[in-house]
Amino acid sequence: MSSFEGLVAEGAAVPVGGWDFSWFKGRAIEERPPWGYARMLAARMTALADVPGAAGPPTLAATESWPPNVEVARRNLAPLGARVVEVDDECGELPFGDATFDLVVSRHPVCVRWDEVARVLKPGGTYFSQDVGHGSVGELTEFLMGPQPEPDGPTRDPKWSVLDAEAARLTVVDLREFRGRMEFYDIGAVVHFLRKVIWIVPDFTVEAYRDRLRALHERIEADGVFVATSVRFLFEARKPPA
Repeated sequence: MSSFEGLVAEGAAVPVGGWDFSWFKGRAIEERPPWGYARMLAARMTALADVPGAAGPPTLAATESWPPNVEVARRNLAPLGARVVEVDDECGELPFGDATFDLVVSRHPVCVRWDEVARVLKPGGTYFSQDVGHGSVGELTEFLMGPQPEPDGPTRDPKWSVLDAEAARLTVVDLREFRGRMEFYDIGAVVHFLRKVIWIVPDFTVEAYRDRLRALHERIEADGVFVATSVRFLFEARKPPA
């Protein structure tokens, strides 16, 4: 069995650019929602293609606010002819004109500017997302940071998305929720996960949390696994026709 220090060093050394989670194979797993967001999104994009057999619409653009992912996004989306725009703030204005898109999508958005989504959608256009729900991976957050206070304002509960979408004059047409099982099999996987998914423990560094990481390592050694819960919801809203 690998040592605590060796596993932590391994998890701290893995690059965090991109959203490739293949490194976790055999070290952590996450149960997936049943609806298949990628498949549903692909069908919507294909339906917007103006050439039979094309994989996507003729105009395709994406934004990316995390610097390590900008070039990854450009490389991955280049085959689809997409333009990737680097933005400073995910909660800022969208760098596109009014009524530009038939479809606006986001997988696990940190922030949604509903007024901007409504602005860039064409009349009759659709917003389609898969979101991280309130309290996702909360067991890991609380193990490292202790019990968390109840928030005073809006959370990632989908009821707030419904209210905000409707305030932007969008009509909610689909909402599904899911709670799935996550399993971490070694502390190196935990360290890499926390470096990659930075909102689980927002101020995470190995040195700041070394004592709690060691306690978690000992628990995983004793139990063989650390179990947490992922929370997801599927959300679809539509802009009224002109």
